Amino acid sequence: MSVDVAHVRPARPKDANALANTYEEAWRGAYQGIIPHLHLERMIARHGPRWWDQVLQRRASVLVLDFGGEVAGYVTFGRSRIGRGPFAGEIFELYLHPTYQGLGLGSKLFNGARQKLREMRLNGLLVWALADNETACDFYLRLGGKPIAEGLERFDETGLRKIAFAWR
Repeated sequence: MSVDVAHVRPARPKDANALANTYEEAWRGAYQGIIPHLHLERMIARHGPRWWDQVLQRRASVLVLDFGGEVAGYVTFGRSRIGRGPFAGEIFELYLHPTYQGLGLGSKLFNGARQKLREMRLNGLLVWALADNETACDFYLRLGGKPIAEGLERFDETGLRKIAFAWR
């Protein structure tokens, strides 16, 4: 009998603290030296346990990667923010706590969100990633994402290039 130590499940209110910790650690690891320091610190401070508790109370689409009872990562998703077109679904965030990165677990979260989007009849998928976040860009390319658009994310005077990856 095989035991799945890592599985994807809907986030629960009791996950708020773990989500805040995962957010902080993943964002520091991914964006330190990319997003201007003060902006990064403000973003992390705003996404604490209380913020996550409110998100979960609103029943937002959040899945967590449960690894042996611990929240190892999360993905948020829903209707695409670009409106009409062949990409009705969007993954807004997909992050793993640094301890769990590089083990192939991110694809479990990605596939879990993709399945939920299909169930919501949101076919076609977009994900935006900062171009300087090479780890994320490589991850989405490995999963078969095709770069289809670019944009600019502004942090006061700093503009960071972002790339949209798409799956049909």
